[in-house]
Amino acid sequence: MKFTIVFGIVVIVALFGLFVVSQNIPVPQEIAQQYASSTETQSAAAASSSETIPAMTVIAENLSIPWDIAFLPDGDMLVTERGGKLLRVGMDGSKREITTNRAVRQSGESGLLGVVLHPRFVENGFLYLYFTAPGADGETVNQVERHRFDGERLSERKLIVGGIPGAIYHDGGRMEFGPDGMLYVTTGDATRENIAQDLDSLGGKILRMNDDGSIPEGNPFGTLVYSYGHRNPQGIAWDSAGRLWETEHGRSGVVTGMDEVNLIKPGLNYGWPDIEGDETKAKMEKPKRHSGANDTWAPASAAIVGDRLYFGGLRGEALYEATLSGENVTALVEHFKGEFGRIRTVRVGPDGMLYLTTSNHDGRGSPVENDDRIIRVNPAML
Repeated sequence: MKFTIVFGIVVIVALFGLFVVSQNIPVPQEIAQQYASSTETQSAAAASSSETIPAMTVIAENLSIPWDIAFLPDGDMLVTERGGKLLRVGMDGSKREITTNRAVRQSGESGLLGVVLHPRFVENGFLYLYFTAPGADGETVNQVERHRFDGERLSERKLIVGGIPGAIYHDGGRMEFGPDGMLYVTTGDATRENIAQDLDSLGGKILRMNDDGSIPEGNPFGTLVYSYGHRNPQGIAWDSAGRLWETEHGRSGVVTGMDEVNLIKPGLNYGWPDIEGDETKAKMEKPKRHSGANDTWAPASAAIVGDRLYFGGLRGEALYEATLSGENVTALVEHFKGEFGRIRTVRVGPDGMLYLTTSNHDGRGSPVENDDRIIRVNPAML
């Protein structure tokens, strides 16, 4: 498959969104310059297209629990389905399965989850998958693998990180390359809440690693762990000042609510299971926004456009828009409440539009005809 330099710029824009610099982590000058140029290109493209792209367009239908999206240089999308399929989806709605040959173990919230392309995908063809695999004694584990993707098939499988605790629930699974070129991975507490406070466990954490899975310089504990005390984080995104924002599922079961939007800084403890909501404890961080005890978002993603943080709500059945001001969230509004059912992933496309996946076939929704879907939303018309 032949890729051009122009396509390469599109991939950089799609993967880095509105990144500039990472907090407390130096960015090579050439990367910063490339990023600044790409951001200007994306902003111009979004501004010119916002007047012609409708507020909402269904791009693809009849999917089965689509979990994540990665944009290819030619405009197609790679879409993971939680049951184990990796699909190549065109903007015309066409679908083609890519054989993965992976032993995905899907049950409850586990399965084939995150997908992300390497920042230099045009050069190296590297693609990363986060999925649940069989473990010892009937347990499951989550792991990240790297493959080379030529546009048709996967090859050169490499285990990047394994041994991430797995379970039917709370498997994390979101991956993003940061503005520092490092791979960030969210992991859940796998229903064993105390491991979120255990720095020897990879569960309930945000991990930071080199593109080959090795430990990079600057990690606060000298391990892959970047932050801890998380329950089930499934969204990470950087704002234009390089600040890392995260969305996280709060408590569930009979007592729900307390979903979170957090500002992530290296080495900090985000409190689960010791504190939630507005509770405080020494050396633990409160969320910048939470849903309260009487509301549940079930946030499952994060994407930033300008000073707006967007995330999908599963139980909340809405697209949420949070206004960011420095290190604070100053407002939160809902869009499409109840219109599409459960909204999981929100990604920013190379055209500056938001791409949403619904999750109505996951056993907790009420699917309608042609669910599940990928929906393109014009943020300028919200």
